[in-house]
Amino acid sequence: MTASHGQFTIERIVKAPPARVYAAWSTKEGKEAWFAAPDKWTLLTREFDFREGGRERLAGKWASGMVTTFDALYRNIVPNERIVYVYDMWIDDKRISVSLATVQFEPHGAGTKLIVTEQGVFVDGYDDAGSRERGTGDLMDQLVRAVEGK
Repeated sequence: MTASHGQFTIERIVKAPPARVYAAWSTKEGKEAWFAAPDKWTLLTREFDFREGGRERLAGKWASGMVTTFDALYRNIVPNERIVYVYDMWIDDKRISVSLATVQFEPHGAGTKLIVTEQGVFVDGYDDAGSRERGTGDLMDQLVRAVEGK
């Protein structure tokens, strides 16, 4: 069985104070406003327990019938400053990756510099080919639109 590694950092400037950007990650309503897949995806499960040791789980079915699952555990939370979590990604019943994600919220003028760093291990022959970084970038764009009301 194989394991390959990847790492990336994505930054966005958000025209909102850190507390508001943090709320988009730390509240159920805030997260639901941006953390979702495109139209051809049907929600199957959403669990959200935001606290150190808490779990977040999101699963959905694509038009093709494929089911993807995001299963995270929150490991370190500093309100309005940092969130660290580990998560597994699944396609159907096969784990494809295990990742460590760090989200930082830094004051930037009247807004926030959002920094997301992920270190991932892609397992058992799964070839990411950069799709995780592209997908995370798309989600950060959705977060900016949700927080800025666009």
